[in-house]
Amino acid sequence: MKYLVPFLLFFTTSVKGQKIHYKSILVDTHNDAPTACIEKKVSFDQDLTGINHADLTRMKTGGLDYQLFSIWCDGEKINPYAWAMREMDTMDAVAARNPDKMVVAKDWKTIKKTLKQGKIVAQYGVEGGHMIEDKIERLDTFYNRGVRYMTLTWNNSPSWASSHTFEKTPVTGTQQKGLNAFGLQIVERMNQLGMMVDVSHVGEATFWDVIKNSKKPIIASHSNAYSICPVSRNLNDDQIKAIGVNGGVIFLNFFSGFIDSNFSKKDMAFRKAHTAEVDSLLATGIQKEYAFTLLSDKYKTESESIKPTIEQLMQHFDHIVQLIGVNHVGIGSDFDGINSAPQGLSTVLDYRNFTKALIARGYSNKDIKKVLGGNFLRVYRINNPN
Repeated sequence: MKYLVPFLLFFTTSVKGQKIHYKSILVDTHNDAPTACIEKKVSFDQDLTGINHADLTRMKTGGLDYQLFSIWCDGEKINPYAWAMREMDTMDAVAARNPDKMVVAKDWKTIKKTLKQGKIVAQYGVEGGHMIEDKIERLDTFYNRGVRYMTLTWNNSPSWASSHTFEKTPVTGTQQKGLNAFGLQIVERMNQLGMMVDVSHVGEATFWDVIKNSKKPIIASHSNAYSICPVSRNLNDDQIKAIGVNGGVIFLNFFSGFIDSNFSKKDMAFRKAHTAEVDSLLATGIQKEYAFTLLSDKYKTESESIKPTIEQLMQHFDHIVQLIGVNHVGIGSDFDGINSAPQGLSTVLDYRNFTKALIARGYSNKDIKKVLGGNFLRVYRINNPN
């Protein structure tokens, strides 16, 4: 009998989790599949089990309804704007080959129709202002292609905004912290277009300039709580509160290094143990972040052992909710852009485990639906009513 009660509780939670999970509109604001597919020379509409965190079929099996695909490169060896167009061409081609499964939706009418038909809504999020190469008119081009947010900086900094990396360790030169006059024009144009301003990756000075100047709610497409894991990519309590006042949403990042403050040391030791292989991969021309991803894929047992748990991720969720409420949190997994996610959240098939964690915390079906997708849809509609 002592074993039956826990089993029944688990079974009940599991059944309830399946029901609410698949009845909700599930939105993930950040997936790097376009880059991962190009770097690994695979197609998103293949079965990529054991290769990528996501593919078209497994996304739907996992309950995903709406994906914003990250458009990104590090800008070191690749022309950013040309690469961005290549990535969107690649995903547009996937949608064209699979019209019964995925639609690149550019207006609200198409979004609603696609969701009603049970297909995946696909849109894009440009990860880093360097992708426009200081040409503001490219915002319009991106928007017309289906880009619905831009992260103002990646770890690097465009000429008009400072990243968290730059502000933590400023390099020599003339660049200022925060947004310059051109950066303010970028934010203004994004507001006009209906392209959400994303503050993941930006430095604090840039963040506060955005808060002061954006006329619409902002997002942090893939960030966690600094007070739980103190890395500069996460948001401190004042920033979290400001996003709440702004009406924006913070979408939780599944990267182990932004969840567990002890992960980075373990990961560095793992990488050091395989330095020769990393160097060999880099010699092929692959971008550095994906060299580490391939390494983790190869040594799964070793990489799995240093991962945090879902409960550690949920500590970030709990903290943000305590500060600004359940209306301001969502999911921005960073799948296929990270080399490590929590145990139990390894691929897009595992979104259900996140939902189960919400149920275990006693959240109502109404609040769970908000977290899984409703909060995104609200901030999206305020930014882009068309």
